[in-house]
Amino acid sequence: MRIGLAQYDIAWENKTANFQKAIDLLKQMEGKTDLAVFPEMFSTGFSMNSHLLAETMDGETMHLLQQWSQQFNMALAGSFICKENEAFFNRAFFITPEGDTYYYDKRHLFRMGNEPESFSPGNKRCILHYKGWNICLAVCYDLRFPVWLRNTGNAYDLLILVANWPSSRNAVWDTLLQARAIENQSYVCGVNRTGTDGAGLHYSGHSAMIDAKGKRQAAFQENEEGFRIADIHLEDLVHFREKFPAWKDADPFTIP
Repeated sequence: MRIGLAQYDIAWENKTANFQKAIDLLKQMEGKTDLAVFPEMFSTGFSMNSHLLAETMDGETMHLLQQWSQQFNMALAGSFICKENEAFFNRAFFITPEGDTYYYDKRHLFRMGNEPESFSPGNKRCILHYKGWNICLAVCYDLRFPVWLRNTGNAYDLLILVANWPSSRNAVWDTLLQARAIENQSYVCGVNRTGTDGAGLHYSGHSAMIDAKGKRQAAFQENEEGFRIADIHLEDLVHFREKFPAWKDADPFTIP
């Protein structure tokens, strides 16, 4: 499967500008990828103004994503600010050209950025099936919590982690992406933003596709905007799991 990692500077709380950036990248990726992955809160930046920026699942953002997925014939993933009933969620999405929509609400809210004051946490994982792959969705701070992301029984083959991860913690980001791939014997796709947000935090990207051995299959230059295509192979992953079945010796436990 071909995956397009889209890394760029997100305009602060400006959906119109960010929709234009997204569609410009999709035009460049058309015909080159099966799935395009945008950063966390791709349409607004990591804003805590959930009451002002949130949309429902039948709002403009989801409508555009569904339209783009069909128009460019590729699945789309990322996250946006979603309102459901009276609660607000940092909601990851996965939309297919066939019209299927999957979502995951960020479980671990970033308390150092006051995210719990503006959002509600999710309470369940999302593992979906697409083009023969089992894919798990996660968002930013989730990366620090290996129990939540534990790949028990090879439940997933690809972990998609979308983020707004500041450059001051690049070493942590780089290390944990590799750790999650190695310990879970899975591909890990981490997509981060660049630029400076409205809170004054700087981001330099470091988006990457990591294979189950911890090797980078795609990566960006520092502060680079644009996209990279990673061509990943399920048969290679299955062969590695069979040759080195460390997953069979994992400690049993149950994730809520």
